[in-house]
Amino acid sequence: MRMPARQRCHTVLAGLVTLATAAVLSVSVTTPASAADTWTEVGSDRADPLTESQGLTSVEVPAGSPNHYTGIGTIPVGVSVRGWNHVGDPDASYNGYYVEPYQADSGSAKMFRVQAPGGAWSEYVHALSPGEALNNSFDTISPDGQWMVSGEWGTMTRLLVFPTPGVNPSTSPSANLPQASTINLDHAVRDVQGCDFVTATQLLCASDDPAGTLFGITKPLLQIDLSAAPSGSDVTGHVTALRQLPLRSSCSGTFEAEGIDYDRRTGTLRVIVVSPGFCVLTDSKTYRFTKS
Repeated sequence: MRMPARQRCHTVLAGLVTLATAAVLSVSVTTPASAADTWTEVGSDRADPLTESQGLTSVEVPAGSPNHYTGIGTIPVGVSVRGWNHVGDPDASYNGYYVEPYQADSGSAKMFRVQAPGGAWSEYVHALSPGEALNNSFDTISPDGQWMVSGEWGTMTRLLVFPTPGVNPSTSPSANLPQASTINLDHAVRDVQGCDFVTATQLLCASDDPAGTLFGITKPLLQIDLSAAPSGSDVTGHVTALRQLPLRSSCSGTFEAEGIDYDRRTGTLRVIVVSPGFCVLTDSKTYRFTKS
């Protein structure tokens, strides 16, 4: 049955109001994402597959120090023969403590190898907490130096917080390195290979997510905004996918996103992306980004 003209007019107006309200709500919901930073690619360098394929970090102390990289070729023989045969993405505190994360093929612990500013090395072993994954993909040290964030492989809704070995006075190479707290994420992340602090309450992370079902893109660069700086108490983290990492190579196949570093002195973000197949030897890259 055909409705009267006046009723049709009211119906159309009601529909327009509904659409307008939905648009307003949509803007409201997406406002946090609009506050996320934009990182623009500005260059790249070849990443050596043996010594620069797992992670990287800028080192401020001593002044003039070169960037540190990790790969299978950087693992000392004395470390690998004891079963610690995988090194992840390292970090360095602003006062010169350098920390490398290690894992073994099996067992119930992970290890963090620490170099003090004077050059001496020490090892800190963490016994896995109930339900904690064995892998040790990365570590990143909070700007105050006291806390270290690490992560687990697979699809996760948390990051782990430890007292920074060698820096936090509660730590000792002769004692278990305990988990201090948790960063509870408001959105699941997958296969995070590295994170680095940009501020005391913001992390940038490289995800090797091959599926793309969590954010609509594979291999995303993630921003995690914390409710408070890490400490011995749990905090929450708001996750935003900023962009897909560059996936360019002469070979086709599966790329692997690896470590990440933010250098506060230059404002430069660097991320390693390993090329597929034979091209892992020829055109794997460390990509450079700046905020725009």
